[in-house]
Amino acid sequence: MNFAGKLFILEGPDGVGKTTLAKALFERIWESGVDCSLFAFPGNEEGTLGKHVYQIHHIPASFGIKTISPTSIQILHVAAHVEAIETVILPALRSGRCIILDRFWWSTWVYGSVSGVNKRVLRAMIDLELTSWQDFTPAAAFLILRKTSLRLETPATFEKTTGEYLKLSTDEKGKYPIHIIDNNDTIENSISKILDNIGFVKGKRKNAQKLAPRVQEQLSFTDSGVPKREPRGPVIFSKLAPAKPSIVFDTYWRFAVERQAVFFRRANGHQPPWTRDPILLEYKFTNAYRASDRVSQYLIKRVIYEGDQKPSEIFFRILLFKVFNRIETWELLVRKLGGISFKGYSFKAYDSILTAAIDLGARIYSAAYIMPSGGPNSPFKRKHRMHLNLIETMLKDELPMKIADAPNMAKAFDLIRAYPSIGDFLAYQYVTDLNYSVLTDFSEMQFAVPGPGARDGIRKCFTDLGGLNETEIIRMVTDRQDDEFRRLGLQFQSLWGRRLQLIDCQNIFCEVDKYSRVAHPEFSGHTGRNRIKQKFKTNSAPITYWYPPKWGINHLIKNVGSNVSSI
Repeated sequence: MNFAGKLFILEGPDGVGKTTLAKALFERIWESGVDCSLFAFPGNEEGTLGKHVYQIHHIPASFGIKTISPTSIQILHVAAHVEAIETVILPALRSGRCIILDRFWWSTWVYGSVSGVNKRVLRAMIDLELTSWQDFTPAAAFLILRKTSLRLETPATFEKTTGEYLKLSTDEKGKYPIHIIDNNDTIENSISKILDNIGFVKGKRKNAQKLAPRVQEQLSFTDSGVPKREPRGPVIFSKLAPAKPSIVFDTYWRFAVERQAVFFRRANGHQPPWTRDPILLEYKFTNAYRASDRVSQYLIKRVIYEGDQKPSEIFFRILLFKVFNRIETWELLVRKLGGISFKGYSFKAYDSILTAAIDLGARIYSAAYIMPSGGPNSPFKRKHRMHLNLIETMLKDELPMKIADAPNMAKAFDLIRAYPSIGDFLAYQYVTDLNYSVLTDFSEMQFAVPGPGARDGIRKCFTDLGGLNETEIIRMVTDRQDDEFRRLGLQFQSLWGRRLQLIDCQNIFCEVDKYSRVAHPEFSGHTGRNRIKQKFKTNSAPITYWYPPKWGINHLIKNVGSNVSSI
């Protein structure tokens, strides 16, 4: 097939892997030497009507809209389709460019039907859109189907939507080639079926190994907001040889930029919503910088730098706080004891307070991560007793001075890791928290250990690590951050000049693992988790940002201090 000026459509219910296949098809065709672009309906690019329609559909409250009818939603979608068709897609097709389109008017019909829109009204909408297409028809349409949705669709809704798509494909049969693709197997097998059906013969674009386009075509606009009729040229893909990044790798950097933008909007007292990203609006995510999170800020200001600065006292306060990692537990102990110090420590007194709180139904541990209980052989019936005993043992072993004398963060990590019930993840968290204090002065660029969530994020961001281990991936990504932001045309606002450190990039991998469960559900991690548990809730507790003095940035923080904390 001559691909010049051809239109290929990928359609199907939410959660069937359609978008992933569209991007893969685009890459194969472009790399073979064909000028090709990928578009998605309604579109989600800055400066487009489709972007606003997408936001109105998913976050109407941000526009002051309380309710919007299914009919109105579909009319808005058609308006966004017509805008893209007339201003960008048709000019590209007429210039000989091949177009891959993620969704067609089929989605308007199917989702309008499922939501109960009057069929006569729907038909009028479709007729309007078809008029805009003029004499262009798809060279081929692919209906992507799966047995179950990869999204959070109910089985009944997914089944009903699938049925409507199958019925529509039958009605459209004969007008243009329609192929049903079973995507229950691997992505590679599914894309092979699509390529076979369009008569694809693999070619090689000159310099393809050096230049590859971004998988989502960017719509270009003049200063006055009028769409330019010339589609942009390709944007360079990240080349992290020998590792091979996936589309989630771009999401990694976009997430970091938007999450950091949310931090500054909130810190500077902007009113909500602080983002138009529907995933960030609905679910809870940590900050791009670990030290900016509410609990870390409390630890730095109220635990580490308030009180005796002797090594044993600093260590005791940090470990006691981090074992529970819950501000309410710390404040309970302070309130009952009148202050916290190792000098006045009593196992019996601390145990009595914590046990009483548990008996009253209070939660003393954070839900951020699960603390080990010591197992069935533990001599302690309640795990908080085991943790109090563990801290006592560390201090008796003079661990604070051993850590202070450690030549590097890796050695300090090993010292902590040697204690019972402490694995790699906790040891890395603890050594990072200790390093916020004057006890140590390690560079956060010295050492990193990926946690379970980060490993899942790395697996989603890379199709092949190319022989590198996960720690090497974190270091490489951290080193390349400026290049990656520049490649994607992103403006990242650093922490008053402090670049993302290894611990931050490790954490972002963990957060992108969660984010991609909604944004890229077709990608799976080692743990197989496919839902985000924690919903976003505004915390109105005041916070003024302050960081370890040795970072040298506190004097740069101006006009920051809002009446809300981190998201």
